Amino acid sequence: MNTAAPTQRRIIIVDDDALVRAGLRMILGGDPGITVVAEGTHGEEAVSLYAAHQPDVVLMDIRMPVRDGLSATKDIVTRWPHANVLVLTTFDTDEFIVKALRAGARGFLLKDTSPPDLVRAVNLAGDGHPTLSPSVTAQLIAKVSEEPDTGRQRQARRMVEQLTERELDVAQQIAQGKSNQEISQTLYMSIPTVKTHISRIFTKFDVDNRVQIAIRMHDAHLGHPTTPDA
Repeated sequence: MNTAAPTQRRIIIVDDDALVRAGLRMILGGDPGITVVAEGTHGEEAVSLYAAHQPDVVLMDIRMPVRDGLSATKDIVTRWPHANVLVLTTFDTDEFIVKALRAGARGFLLKDTSPPDLVRAVNLAGDGHPTLSPSVTAQLIAKVSEEPDTGRQRQARRMVEQLTERELDVAQQIAQGKSNQEISQTLYMSIPTVKTHISRIFTKFDVDNRVQIAIRMHDAHLGHPTTPDA
């Protein structure tokens, strides 16, 4: 019986710290579905390596010599619109988060992200899905909430009223930065069911990513569950 070989995600790591690159290579190398095809030490190399390898995902540091990761990300995404760049850094200020996303990054992760979460983020990015560290999601929500209310909260509440009870449960979990696996375990539902609920929430909220769901929930003052997790 013939079985198809698992899809290999081809990854480029770009960071000027050799120890960081070695650590990332070790973490990602532990997943049989991921192959690190090249490494770079600055943004200029990142662009050249992307052109040479056309990887599925680029893990990009921000502050590097020669050329920073943000300008390299913008260049890559401009030249290859379907590129998936994950910014991985120790800097979690609003300025860097917003600049990275505006540059076209598919996600923003902190370097203290756990190995399983890092692997999951790489796989999500490889599928074209945005991914953010929970703390980064919280900062973005806080930033948006500082903006004056021009009917945004009323609109969010109307959208939330369209959700079923179970969809609301899932939306609250997303607002806390939970992954599909974590939502599945917390709410005792299968991952396919979680994905179905999320798809329906996207439609009802008129959004296309999890961060926007979290922002809608925050605007409706429903970003946290009414009871603590068990």
